[in-house]
Amino acid sequence: MTSADPATPASRPGRRADAERNRAAIIEAAGQVFAEHGGGVDVREIARRSGVGMGTLYRHFPTKDQLLNTVLEQQFDAWLTAAHQQAMATADPWRALAGFFEQLLADHAGNRAVVESYTATGGPSLSCIQRCYDCIDQLRTRCADAGVLRPGITTDDLFQLSGALSQAVLTTAESHPGQWRRLLRISLDGLKSRNTDPLPEYGTATPQPRF
Repeated sequence: MTSADPATPASRPGRRADAERNRAAIIEAAGQVFAEHGGGVDVREIARRSGVGMGTLYRHFPTKDQLLNTVLEQQFDAWLTAAHQQAMATADPWRALAGFFEQLLADHAGNRAVVESYTATGGPSLSCIQRCYDCIDQLRTRCADAGVLRPGITTDDLFQLSGALSQAVLTTAESHPGQWRRLLRISLDGLKSRNTDPLPEYGTATPQPRF
């Protein structure tokens, strides 16, 4: 192979750099489009916004599900890192917990695909779910140690509550946008330590009223 050969190794780094730029552009555009329209959007809109052809898009992501999963994973990881740092930097335990929920739901309210993913696949990957659970556990422990959390509240309670409120974001987005803030305030009020009534045990049936 001579130095004039067009297939010399010297040309490969440039092609790899172009491929990486295209991939980054696709992921960035997909993040915006999925957030606005959800996972059902036509990938042609993603290709248009990213400035690449459909062939280039499919070379990087053969299926829309692969692209969606990549985008959601990156977004959730970035959000969780920022939320955890902010919560740990907040001195007041209750404000840290409330702020975490506020940030979680505000993020979901602005990203339709994230909330849809909870219904379709159960949410992000197991590793991200575990990181989120661990963060909530830290916040719960801080609040319990400070005496500001209702007795009997577990990390599972708070984790399940985050999922339920995330679903509320999706179901009320069209009819009552922003209602999640009201639901969050009601939920947080029920978590405060002034509420001392015993909580039902896990796995027990809800008592039926007697007339």
